Amino acid sequence: MLSARITQMLLRGLDRIAAKKFPAQNVPAHLRTGRRGEEDAYFFLRRKGYVMVARNFRTSRHRGEIDLIGWAKERGEDVLCFIEVKTRTTRDVKPAQAAVDRKKRRDLRVVMRDYLHSLPRRTFSQPPPWRFDVITVYEGIGGEPTFELFQNAALSS
Repeated sequence: MLSARITQMLLRGLDRIAAKKFPAQNVPAHLRTGRRGEEDAYFFLRRKGYVMVARNFRTSRHRGEIDLIGWAKERGEDVLCFIEVKTRTTRDVKPAQAAVDRKKRRDLRVVMRDYLHSLPRRTFSQPPPWRFDVITVYEGIGGEPTFELFQNAALSS
C-alpha cells in the first residue's frame, strides 16, 4: 500500500518536472487529462485489490482500446476485469460514464474477445470469468481526484 502511494507521488513529481522541461505543446489538453485519469484510476484500483495485467490493450485486427485489464476477487473467485476509464474535469455537462455509448461498447466487445482468445490455452482451457467495469475520474481543482466505479457495466444495447 505504502509503496504504491510512494510510486504514485514519484510519478506525479516526474510528470510535473517533465511538463516544465518538455512542454507538451503538441498534445491536446483532453489527451493529457485522459492520461492523468488513467494513471489515477490505475493506482486507485490497485489500492482496491485489483491486480493489473495490461494497460491500453489494442489489437491490429480491430478498432478500439481497453484502458486497463486486471484481476479482481469476486465471491472468492478471480474475475478478469476489462476496465474503461473516463476522466472529466467537471460534472457540468453529462456524467462521464454516459460517454461509453453503443459504438464504444461494440468496439470494446471485439477487442475483449481478441484478448480472451489470446490467453494461453495451457493455462485456460476455457475463458475465465470476466466482467466489464467503467471507472469515472473527476479531477478536482487543486485537489485529489474522485472516483466512481461501475462494476459489471452492461455491454449490450
